[in-house]
Amino acid sequence: MAIYALGDQEPTISSEAFIHPDATIIGSVTIGAQSSVWPGAVLRGDGGEITIGERTSVQDNAVIHTTPFWPTVVGNDCVLGHLIHLEACTIEDHVLIGNASMVLHRCVVRTGSIVAANAVLLNDTEVPTGAIAVGTPAVIKEGRARREDIDLGSQEYVRRAAQYKTELRRLD
Repeated sequence: MAIYALGDQEPTISSEAFIHPDATIIGSVTIGAQSSVWPGAVLRGDGGEITIGERTSVQDNAVIHTTPFWPTVVGNDCVLGHLIHLEACTIEDHVLIGNASMVLHRCVVRTGSIVAANAVLLNDTEVPTGAIAVGTPAVIKEGRARREDIDLGSQEYVRRAAQYKTELRRLD
């Protein structure tokens, strides 16, 4: 796996996390227990800090970046879908960020919310607890998120990460 220090900025990764060999982690990145980072994902903490909580999946080809002014913070039990881009935002606990969506500077996605696939949250957008953000730019639909779907996804990726830690082997 590609894990890099950048000067004095070094990643801190729980021994209980799973980092796929084709993921890239650079600089000031913290990853919590039972979290997973999948193939092609890039977490680049070169200008500020990135924090990923526990039991959170960062799926294939996700890009997570930060700025010198605002960190990128992701809570516990989150599902960060394929091809997403997070930058200088806050994602609270039990959140699903749908495939190919983008969450930009100073956005806050509250607990139990969903950012739908392909949605774009422009700077300073807040998604309230239990809401869904859909579209480009995103429109907020309050009370529409199903927490059980988020938790099911989070639990499934904890299970997959455990399987990959013990069973993944390269054949070439």
